[in-house]
Amino acid sequence: MNIKGKKITFGLTSSFYTFANTIVEIKKIMLGGGEIIPVMSEGAYTTDTKYGKASDFISKIEEITNRRVIYKMAEAEEINSDIMVIAPCSRK
Repeated sequence: MNIKGKKITFGLTSSFYTFANTIVEIKKIMLGGGEIIPVMSEGAYTTDTKYGKASDFISKIEEITNRRVIYKMAEAEEINSDIMVIAPCSRK
């Protein structure tokens, strides 16, 4: 799939143990020419876990995407994008 020039809303849920792998995928999309609009659930945005601090993940994502992470519903309602990704999806 050619993602060059596509606006991609990338929503991160509270599956904290996969955040590091998810950030790798965000980088790949950016390198492929996609424009990411990062969105996090409130839980993902505010919860520190044994997998890392929320603020560290937020900083990495904002640095990679050059965009502020959206976490408030009112702000997310205004998003206009071509594609929406919800990640990470927990797996067993």
